[in-house]
Amino acid sequence: MNSLQFLRGVNTLMKTVKLCRQRSLVQVCANLSTGPQQQHGILYEFRTYSIKPSEMNNFMKLTKEHIDIRTAHSELTGYWTVELGGVNQVFHIWKYDDYTHRATVRAALGQDKEWQEKYMTKMLPLLDKQENEITYLVPWCQLMKPEKEGVYEIITFQMKPGGPAAWGKAFRAAINTHVNSGYSTLVGVFHSEFGLLNRVHVLWWHENADTRAAGRHKAHDDPRIVAAVRESVAYLVSQRNMLLIPAPFSPLK
Repeated sequence: MNSLQFLRGVNTLMKTVKLCRQRSLVQVCANLSTGPQQQHGILYEFRTYSIKPSEMNNFMKLTKEHIDIRTAHSELTGYWTVELGGVNQVFHIWKYDDYTHRATVRAALGQDKEWQEKYMTKMLPLLDKQENEITYLVPWCQLMKPEKEGVYEIITFQMKPGGPAAWGKAFRAAINTHVNSGYSTLVGVFHSEFGLLNRVHVLWWHENADTRAAGRHKAHDDPRIVAAVRESVAYLVSQRNMLLIPAPFSPLK
């Protein structure tokens, strides 16, 4: 082998090594991504309203009378009053096809004279504070509608930065273990998109507050759940929950 052939061989080898490194980097980046996203644009807007304490009954009466004007514009997933974990609050979830759909609905509501006059102008003086958050349903969960009426619990988990690539597998295992135990009925799992990031909301259904408490006691003694939760809490920053009572006009009862 002459010097020219040797140099060509070295050059080819270096190119091959460089290509392998690039492919490995792509694979590593893929593994460090935020995890699987939903394959459609559907989003869910969470809204939490804090009502002036003396006006809670008036707020709910007004909303019940005119919610049909609002639902003519977009789909209401659920509407609840907060029973425990918050005071004088309502929590509601709205479904949109995508961000364009939401923007279109918001613009239409601003121009809806009936909505503005019958509801908004009367509701705003009753309101103390409002918050919203955009979420999507995680890819491995479908929204479930309970067959009978009950109470709901929403548990909010603030996870460590890194997204589902870091904690998704352990979190999913913990949720599925709870579901498979039969102690709770899962309604939906939502991941935040706008608002505080690395936040996951899990919505559960219970027959009543006492059956929820009984299920929790059993879960605490279930070694399968204890093991799965132990893996997940390694990625947990904080969590909170609220017990929710469906409004008469809520699609989720």
